[in-house]
Amino acid sequence: MNAVLFIVVPYVALILAILGGLYRYYTNRFTYSSLSSQLLENRRLFWGSVPWHYGIILILLAHLFAGLFPTAARYVLRDPPRLLALELAGMSLGLFTLFGIAVLIFRRLPANSMARTVTSVMDWILLALLAAQVAAGVGIAIFARWGSLWYLDTAAPWFWSILSLQPDAGTVAVLPAFVQFHMVNGFVIILLFPFTRLVHIFTVPVSYLWRPYQVVIWNRRPHGRANHSETA
Repeated sequence: MNAVLFIVVPYVALILAILGGLYRYYTNRFTYSSLSSQLLENRRLFWGSVPWHYGIILILLAHLFAGLFPTAARYVLRDPPRLLALELAGMSLGLFTLFGIAVLIFRRLPANSMARTVTSVMDWILLALLAAQVAAGVGIAIFARWGSLWYLDTAAPWFWSILSLQPDAGTVAVLPAFVQFHMVNGFVIILLFPFTRLVHIFTVPVSYLWRPYQVVIWNRRPHGRANHSETA
């Protein structure tokens, strides 16, 4: 079972994400973005989208840094006060992100919600998996403390073994079940990448940095002028 969860699932997820993402990009590029609902419910979207995006980006960068530079991460974490501060910061970011995904879900629940009309079945599945992933991460921060430290000796070697095509699940097979769920569920989310709006993470408008300036002119009359013309 460990071989299926920690070797087969990661490879299937990565292959489908890469090939499926490329196929969708070249065959149906118009859908290669997130269908924004900002015009439908702007205020509630703000309170969900901002905490979610800022929180999850920082959390992913922290995971990525520890995975790519374990020696540097170990140097930073070897000091107990720094370890405690980073653990508290990670837990706070997790709760911040969990609040954001909760708002994004609950704004879609009312039957009269305009955002619900543009939410597909795959969107619901993705939202549920993302919420479970963040909740599991917060649970790890609370009940399996010092995760940022033991992560370097468990998950990081497992990730590298997969990328080097020498899979070894030995370091993660002994972890608690909810920690294993967090790891496997992450690859399930990657597997769903080409079938959901997750593809929009690759549509960051980087070209905006060098495109020519655009002049935007509001096509409306000032309020006072409009009243004056109506009175006249």
